[in-house]
Amino acid sequence: MARDYYGILGVEKSATDAEIKKAYRRLARKYHPDVNPSEEAAEKFREASVAHEVLTDPEKRRIVDMGGDPMEQGNGGMPGGFGGGGGFGDIFEAFFGGGAGGARGPRSRVQPGNDALLRASITLEEAFAGVKKDITVDTAVVCDHCAGSGSESRSKPVTCGQCHGQGEVQEMQRSFLGNIMTSRPCPACDGYGEIIQDPCTRCSGGGRVKKRRDLVVNVPAGISNGMRIRMAGQGEVGHGGGPAGDLYVEVSTRPHPVFHREGDNLHVTVRVPAVDAALGAQVTLEDLKGEDLIIDIPAGTQPSDQIHLVGEGMPHLRTEGRGDLYAHVQVFIPTELDDRTRELLEQIRAHRNESSRVNREGEDDGGFFSRLKSKFRNR
Repeated sequence: MARDYYGILGVEKSATDAEIKKAYRRLARKYHPDVNPSEEAAEKFREASVAHEVLTDPEKRRIVDMGGDPMEQGNGGMPGGFGGGGGFGDIFEAFFGGGAGGARGPRSRVQPGNDALLRASITLEEAFAGVKKDITVDTAVVCDHCAGSGSESRSKPVTCGQCHGQGEVQEMQRSFLGNIMTSRPCPACDGYGEIIQDPCTRCSGGGRVKKRRDLVVNVPAGISNGMRIRMAGQGEVGHGGGPAGDLYVEVSTRPHPVFHREGDNLHVTVRVPAVDAALGAQVTLEDLKGEDLIIDIPAGTQPSDQIHLVGEGMPHLRTEGRGDLYAHVQVFIPTELDDRTRELLEQIRAHRNESSRVNREGEDDGGFFSRLKSKFRNR
């Protein structure tokens, strides 16, 4: 009869890998030979170790769920398989890096932490001037209860009695190729080669806990949309209280109702009445510093003209100087005229003695199509 591996660990058949490992660690702390030297405890520890190994191996767990026992010898233990519990994955591992000849040794309990990424939204004014932005990050930090040691008493781990500090165990597997020796991480110490005898009640031996932190990120003046700011050592603390990774803050700039940014240059559209375009005028614009900027509209300004203001754009990132500002002129032609306005315009037309006509080839009156053709000729 197949053994009840779930019952040995005291978990349901629907248990997750994390729940299985937690149940195993609970039994290991109770029956480990270094803690309980009795023969009965040794047998219970061995059973728990085998159950942990079986239920954390997807292929072996599948066999258990089908009513078989992957640890029994012979074909009865593996329905439809080659017998003996030596699955193809184990065989492949033995021949290509997991066998006894390729022992990897214990892995370090202290691991470096992962980097983290956050996104922060800023205004164009904040990108122009630079800003200190408050951010909140949920990440792993060193457990203050055990100072990252993972031990309730902050004592050092002891050498694992099952793998004797090697971090892995060897076992004979039967396969269609014959008997082979395979190595796998020790189920008693999870491959660390050592065991924390009194795991911290707050971090369960991991040396780190989840915590929400408030940070301030310095956003430099001139930063562009999509750029990332690196905050060294502000990422996730590693397992065992290992060194923290970095935190990257990706900046996105919200659209502005007046300015459009291209690189370090700014663009605005200026709506100019036809009379101002003909006679010239001035337009007052509030810039990104909140100050008034005067844009001179020269007399005779044409539709689609642009006025170039040097050094009135965005600051260059971490260098001196600024980009430029381009004011694109949109000439406004009135569509509804009162009697007085119509009378004055009729007088102007009579005075100018001008009429609408079709341009002929070779004529250049400075209009839009003349400028367009000039551009193509110069290419």
